[in-house]
Amino acid sequence: MSILKNIIIHIVDDDPGTLLILKSLLEGYKAKVITSSSSTEAIVEIKRTKPDVVILDLMMPGIDGLDMCRLLRQEPNLENLKIVIFSGKTYEHDQQRALELGADGYLTKPLDNEVFIKHLEDIIEDKIELTYWGVRGTLPVPGKESLKYGGNTCCVSIQFPKNNLFILDAGSGIKQLSNHLLSTQGPKLHAKILISHPHWDHINALPFFVPLYIPGNEFEILGASHGDITMRELISAQMDGVYFPITMKEFASRTYFRNLKEEEIEINNIKLKTMLLSHPGTCLGYRLEYKNRSICYITDNELFPENSRNYNLDYWEKLTAFLSSADILITDTTYTDEEYKQKSTWGHSSVSQVVKLAHQAGVKELHIIHHDPDQNDDDIDMKLKTAQKLLAEMNSKTKCIAPRERQSFKV
Repeated sequence: MSILKNIIIHIVDDDPGTLLILKSLLEGYKAKVITSSSSTEAIVEIKRTKPDVVILDLMMPGIDGLDMCRLLRQEPNLENLKIVIFSGKTYEHDQQRALELGADGYLTKPLDNEVFIKHLEDIIEDKIELTYWGVRGTLPVPGKESLKYGGNTCCVSIQFPKNNLFILDAGSGIKQLSNHLLSTQGPKLHAKILISHPHWDHINALPFFVPLYIPGNEFEILGASHGDITMRELISAQMDGVYFPITMKEFASRTYFRNLKEEEIEINNIKLKTMLLSHPGTCLGYRLEYKNRSICYITDNELFPENSRNYNLDYWEKLTAFLSSADILITDTTYTDEEYKQKSTWGHSSVSQVVKLAHQAGVKELHIIHHDPDQNDDDIDMKLKTAQKLLAEMNSKTKCIAPRERQSFKV
């Protein structure tokens, strides 16, 4: 059943034909539809009826769509109102300006029924969509023993409302994401690419991310510098003509770089927090927050057990606070406890320590990733069962999942 059922939608457009077509389409999904051809009259009616959604044309006599959007956002009694622009103007400037003035989405004419309804439902739902494109660590693992969970190294996309796309790491999974974006996105793509650290399995597929080579796209690549080596230099070094035949000069998109440290910044109303992790070199963990929802990405990271001489209580408590009450914790769970005995100080964590951390931090869902290349699907299944058993023994409210490639979650 569509979430549009019983939703009150007010359409404002000076074209009677558009009003008629949209009204018929939306009523087919059981929405309650009000239409106005006068923007001036519509503002009065919207203040009175307080609909759930307003759909506005941009080019209207009297009060145009941008002004109407601005005026509606000044009304304290309409703070929960969703505003959607539906216009024949496809210019990037108009779309950006509408979002700046408070629009929740921008859809373009001519009408494509299926695309329109899907995007409208997404805007109303206001969810964050998380998708996995690679869950392996260290090395890609092709073959029949990795068919269930996939064999690509780490890459996760997080799609926030208002077309805010974040990409976490650029392991071999980013090639799958590249193919997906090329087949589903419009002519211009904007995204933030967050790099946890520059070890090969987290950056070496970035040159295969085709949108970087397309004019009109725009990307910002963010991550920690390593001493006097900037994030730009780290990415450029693997494309210097020695290790890869194409250099960054071939990027036709607008590509920017930002060096991050342990800090807190805001990007398009999304709060980004960073924390330095327990791993050789400089490695950042990320916490992304949007409207009281949060997703944490913590890889690579070694949690030393309490009986280890490397155990650091201050670090444990700091990390627990950083993860506190997260909706989803995505984290390095490379080893079984038995495997970890032989690989302590390699920079990765065991199942029992990850479970303990997630429980103490009160996270809602624990997603275990960065699996050792020697582990097959059955081994990952066993790690998952172990984690779930340990959580049950703790009477924990935390749910544990081993995500698969191309699996999506909404928050």
